[in-house]
This record gives sequence, structure tokens and C-alpha cells, in this order.
Amino acid sequence: MSRRLNWPLPALLAWAGAWTLYAGLGALGVATWVALALPGALGLGLAALGATRWRRALIAAGFPISLAASAFAGMLPSWAWLLALGVLALLYPLRSWRDAPLFPTPRGALQGLAAAVPLRPLARVIDAGCGLGDGLRELHREYPRASLEGHEWSWPLAWACAWRCRWASVRRRDLWAADWSACDMVYLFQRPESMARAAAKAARELRRGAWLASLEFPVPALRPHTVHACPDGRSLWLYRAPFSRAAE
Repeated sequence: MSRRLNWPLPALLAWAGAWTLYAGLGALGVATWVALALPGALGLGLAALGATRWRRALIAAGFPISLAASAFAGMLPSWAWLLALGVLALLYPLRSWRDAPLFPTPRGALQGLAAAVPLRPLARVIDAGCGLGDGLRELHREYPRASLEGHEWSWPLAWACAWRCRWASVRRRDLWAADWSACDMVYLFQRPESMARAAAKAARELRRGAWLASLEFPVPALRPHTVHACPDGRSLWLYRAPFSRAAE
């Protein structure tokens, strides 16, 4: 089921199911502990819908966290919810919902990348979907002489990233509309569902010898040139143009 539904639909369905069960048990007048335990157990069971451990954790935690938050809902004025939605829309515009939410690259995650993939001085490296700039910072540690760029559609995040990474060129851009043809490396920390689209764009635009680097999530249809083992246990999947298709 998780393969048929795009994120965050599995989470929304799981949370809705848990709350529906909670409301039904409350209407039946069952004991409070039962009305709390059964929806929580349902959330845990439906966590299997998540494709990654973080998504499974979000699905499982959705009901108890929202239940706790609801205790404070009556204390907030109605306009507070509109304000929160407005802030969310600014930080995470609707057209970017198909891309990854804000998942910062962990500190030290790319350690050793420069040894695995040496780049020439002033090589052009793009962090496609740079968020607050954590990925750019890690790339800068590995490639201090590279020409680094960050592309981010959310203008508050792009502004914050530009302030944090003043040595990089940060632009508010749609990562899918940006031209990758002059890049030596494109770095991604995207959703698994985005990888096929990224691979197709990279195959069209990256010149021979350029790299596509994806933290944690591989491109299923392509054979990686190498897989770099990150210090924190993640994998950095490295593909070099022109790409080779994975064996069937």
C-alpha cells in the first residue's frame, strides 16, 4: 500500500483512522484507557505504511502527539491557526509539496566525499533543494575551493540559507527548472519518490563525467558508480554521467 500512495497520504490515512477509532470508542463509553490504547496501537500497526524509519515514526507518533496538542487547542484564538497555516505556506509552498520536506544534511555526513570523488578547483556544485544550508556547509567542508550554489523554492529558507552560507550563491529557484548542464556535481537529499524524476533530469542535462550524489536514497533504475559509506551509517549514492542502467 505504501508503494501505491504518495507521501503524506499514508500518514494522513493512519492518523484519520486512529482518530476515527478514538471517537467511536468514546461514543460507546468504553474505559478511557481502552479509548487511548487501541488507537495508539492502530497507529503503531499502520506505521508499516511508511517507506522509511522516519516516516514510520511520524505515523506512529501522530495520534498521541495530536491528542496532547488538542488539550491546548481551546486556549488558542481562531486566528492563531490561520497564522500557523500562513507561516507553513511561506516556509513550504504548495508547489514544493512533492519534494522533500526540511530534512537537513547531518553534520559530518559527507565526510570523505572529496577523497571518493575528487573535483577540480572551482568545480560547480549545486545543492538542489538546499533548505537552511546544512548540505551546502558539508559540501563546503569537502570542497572548499568549489563554486557552490544552492537552489531553494521557499524564499524564507533561501534567505536563511544565504545568510548562513555567504560563501555560496543561493538562489530562490525551482530545482526542477534549474539548468544542470554546466554542473560538475548535483547533490540531493530528496524523497524516494523524487529520485526517478531527478535521474531523468540528470540524464538529460548532466554532461559526461558529471556526478549525481543522493544521500540515503538510491535511484532504483540506475547502477551507481560507487556507494560512499557515510560516518553516521548512511549511504551516499554516486552516479556518473552517462549513467548505466541497473541489471533487471
